[in-house]
Amino acid sequence: MTDIVARKSEHLSIVAGGRGTQGRQGTGFDRVRFRHVALPELDFEAIDPTTTFLGYPVAAPLMVSAMTGGPAEAQAINIRIAEACGALRLPLAVGSQRVALEGHGSGGLMADLRARAGRIPIMGNLGAVQLNRSLGVEDARRAVEMIEADALVLHLNPLQEAIQPGGDRDFSGLLDRIAALVRGLPVPVGVKEVGAGLSADVGRRLMDIGVTLIDVAGVGGTSWARVEAERGDDRMRRLAAPFHDWGIPTADAVAGMAPVMRPGCVLIASGGVRDGLDVARALRLGADLAGQAAAALPAARSGTEALAEHLGDVIRQLRIAMFCTGSADLDSLRRAELQD
Repeated sequence: MTDIVARKSEHLSIVAGGRGTQGRQGTGFDRVRFRHVALPELDFEAIDPTTTFLGYPVAAPLMVSAMTGGPAEAQAINIRIAEACGALRLPLAVGSQRVALEGHGSGGLMADLRARAGRIPIMGNLGAVQLNRSLGVEDARRAVEMIEADALVLHLNPLQEAIQPGGDRDFSGLLDRIAALVRGLPVPVGVKEVGAGLSADVGRRLMDIGVTLIDVAGVGGTSWARVEAERGDDRMRRLAAPFHDWGIPTADAVAGMAPVMRPGCVLIASGGVRDGLDVARALRLGADLAGQAAAALPAARSGTEALAEHLGDVIRQLRIAMFCTGSADLDSLRRAELQD
C-alpha cells in the first residue's frame, strides 16, 4: 500500500470517528433564525424543493460532497453514495481521483459509478496544487471520462498541506494553471475549499478566469488541521493546535460570496451542514445548493438504504423549514423573513 493510500485510509477513519470535527457552532448557521409563520396557508405535501443543477432536474438543493478518495473502503462507500443519490435524484461530488489516476486502485471511481447513479449530476475532483506537480489537462480529462463526470471540481487545501508532513506547499501560479484547465476541459470547472472557507475576493478571481462552480466549504465541519494532528505525534499536535478553527465560518463565507456571484455561476454551501435546517439557512443566505459530507459518512458506511434514509430525512427537514416559513418553493424560501 502506498503512502497516499494509507494516508487517505487514516483520514477516513478519523473523520468517521468524529475526531476531526470543529463543532456545529463554528459554522455560523445558528445565528440565522427564521421568523416562524404560524399560518403558512400551504399544503405541506405540495411544497416543492426541486431545482436544476448542471442541466439535470434534482429533487432538492442538496448534494453529497466530496468524501473519500482511494482507500479500499472507498469503493463500497462510493457505490452506496451513487446508488442512494441516484434513487433520490440528488447530485454527488466524488473525493479526490488522484489515487485512481495514479493506478493505486479505483476506489469505486470508474465507469460503473455512472451506471449506478443514473442521470444525476456527478462532479469529479482533483487537488488544485497537483497542477503544479504531475497533473495536467490530459489527466483532468481522464478524471472526467473515468466517471463520466458533468463537471470537475478542484480543491484548495493550503492549511492541510502546510501542516501535513510532506505536504504539497507550492501554490504559486495556480490561478493561471486553473485558467488553462478551464480552457482545456469540455465540462464546467469548479473550485472548493476543504474546510477553511473561500473569501469573496478569491471567488471573484476564480470567476474571472471562467470557474463556474464555487463551493465555499467553510469552518464548522471537518477541520483538516485537527485531522492531520490526529495522525501525528505530540509535536504535530502542538503545531496544528492554533489552527483548529482557522478560516471563514460557512455561513459567513456564503453571505460574503453571494453578492459577487456572476450570472451562470453556482454557489454551493458546504462545511458543517448537519441537517435540512442548515440547508434552508444556506439557501436563505444566498447559496444555490448545500453539500454534506461528514454528516452523511456514518450512514454511507452502513449501507445504501441507511444513506438514502439519512438524505431523505435531510430533505424532509428542509421541507419542514419551508412549511414553517410559508415558503411554497425555493424562491420563496430565499425571501423568507428572518428574526431581528
